[in-house]
Amino acid sequence: MADFEKASRTHGVGVFLELRKRLQSGLLIVGKDVARSPADVVVSGEYSSLLVFTPRGELSLTLPAGVTLEPGSCFPTPAGESCGEELHFRLRINVKPSTEEEASDNVMETLRAKETYCFHCQGCMTRLLEDRVFKRVLPLPNGNWNSIVDDWCCHPDPFAKKLLPRAEDCLLGDTFLLLARDSSCEHTLTVEEAPVDSEDGQDSKKTCRRVALVSCKSCSSVLGEAVAPETVKLYITQVVVERAEGDREPETSLNRSLFLEKTIAARLLGLSSSMSTFHFSVQTPDGKTFLLLWLLNSDSITASVPETCVGGESSVESLSPHSPSPTAATVLKLLYTSCSDTSTQHRDIADSWEANAIGHAVVLPLKVCEELLQVIEDSNSILPASMRRMRSYEVAYLRL
Repeated sequence: MADFEKASRTHGVGVFLELRKRLQSGLLIVGKDVARSPADVVVSGEYSSLLVFTPRGELSLTLPAGVTLEPGSCFPTPAGESCGEELHFRLRINVKPSTEEEASDNVMETLRAKETYCFHCQGCMTRLLEDRVFKRVLPLPNGNWNSIVDDWCCHPDPFAKKLLPRAEDCLLGDTFLLLARDSSCEHTLTVEEAPVDSEDGQDSKKTCRRVALVSCKSCSSVLGEAVAPETVKLYITQVVVERAEGDREPETSLNRSLFLEKTIAARLLGLSSSMSTFHFSVQTPDGKTFLLLWLLNSDSITASVPETCVGGESSVESLSPHSPSPTAATVLKLLYTSCSDTSTQHRDIADSWEANAIGHAVVLPLKVCEELLQVIEDSNSILPASMRRMRSYEVAYLRL
């Protein structure tokens, strides 16, 4: 598997497919190491699959149920000067409405009152909280609600008091859960105070803020914070929440990158739908902006196979995120820029977002921000060269 992932990043893209369900159209890119001219490529379709015939051999890409190629609709299109090593084809698809609702594993949509849940550490799958039943599952106010209180109130902030859960409550933030501690927490969680750098690192007179970090006692993974003596904040990227069903045991481990990718993608989509926003500012708990994300669309279907695997004997089946797979996946398409990039172009984008208050804040621990950036950069690295950038932004896809 590791060798296969390496091949995907050290060799050019052999075949890349992006379909748009709403537009019922798509783009197929074939590298010139696979086919030298459009005449060398023949595309056909059968039930829920796309067949690409090249001099290297035949490649079958499995499409989601209900998505099929419109016969005879695939035609070559000019790729532009920047795409000298690629052949581009436009095609039409037919999309049948699905009668079955897809089950969501997004924790924010899963949690319900009067259901029984178990909480597991995502890193080692140790059971952290057992058989929790909530009388109330309530959303917290929007993440930046407190910053606009002064604009609405002519007297001191009436909401200054922290919103904390009662014994049988679960409060949902944008990226975290607030839960009341119980006796079982003593056996599975550890709380340790740690210093947090001040926003102005040059001001040596400022005292460092300290935060009580909550960690898994089994693997020491940081799960969140103790925001009050009897309240824990658990980030949704750090825990797996499942309904308690008999004696069923959870998986022993989950692919970290894939879990993080799907969790963040589902959360961005949920926030975008509920708040009608497409700009997100990924921040650390101390308020520092780490990454800027611009959600372009959520109806894309993509598949990518490196040229070394087109017509070869290598297996392309892998559960690793962004590794080439013949099975097309539903994804979010994003534009992004890292705030650690000090180039003038990226700095101008960051300054513009900050000055115009663009971007809903999505708060994640620093380590998770770094992991997310790595996942996004891995996605960008396996795209065809012509699709890696859009104006001043980089392009990435996150699987749903």
